[in-house]
Amino acid sequence: MFETQKADLPFQRTRPATASGQGWLARGRARLAAPLVLIGVIALWALLVAWQDYPPFILPSPLLVWQKLLTLAAGGALWLHIGVTLVEIALGLLIGLSTAFGLGYVLGKHHALERIASPYIVASQSIPIVAIAPLIVIWMGSGLASKVAVTALITFFPALIATIVGIRSVDPDLHDLLRSLRASRWQLFWKLELPAALPMIFGGLKLSVTLAVVGAVVGEFMGANAGLGYLVNLGRGLLDTPMMFVAILLLVVIAQALHFAVVALETRLLRWQRL
Repeated sequence: MFETQKADLPFQRTRPATASGQGWLARGRARLAAPLVLIGVIALWALLVAWQDYPPFILPSPLLVWQKLLTLAAGGALWLHIGVTLVEIALGLLIGLSTAFGLGYVLGKHHALERIASPYIVASQSIPIVAIAPLIVIWMGSGLASKVAVTALITFFPALIATIVGIRSVDPDLHDLLRSLRASRWQLFWKLELPAALPMIFGGLKLSVTLAVVGAVVGEFMGANAGLGYLVNLGRGLLDTPMMFVAILLLVVIAQALHFAVVALETRLLRWQRL
């Protein structure tokens, strides 16, 4: 019987290694899928332009867009526009998310306050941001403040709802248990409420960071002298479609980078869920 156990031992050791190897291959294929799809889209784009012989102001080729990107980057103006849009996004997220998390925690803990505030919050979100953005520009001017305000408004609601739902998802039994152990309010928040609410909060955060890019561009459309949204408007006025493509593609890159940053932070902070 002892010999049988020794003979089975190598087989038992190799199974986890095989499983981990298959998992690594699956993750590698998943990571390769996105670049391959991107290459395929660019190839189809180039073939469509060559087949239909579109003029550049209708649909520029990928090569022409790339050349325009290099030209704008070499002149230095492109970095200024990217920086302006990033500042607007960062400040808008800071104000919108901090307000949403704070108010969401209070409303999540107090149902009566939530019932009073809910109709007004929903009413504020029923107004399209494109409709209210011109008013914000009139009230706050065409400078940085109006862009930040539009970005904060558009990122506020998803984070608020996610925070309220997350706080209310806390197990009441665990809450009572910590109360019986004489946990302080800060310990309840840090040890129970925040970890329990984080999955829902990250769901709202992923949506908010993407909408922040939309908010910054909408604010720049209403009136600006710098930013990627301003570049889109400028390209439209000059019929410079390659410039518009450059600005739009950079906005997509920024949105993807913000989304991946939130996913990476979620993976790190919620690692305990996979243990």
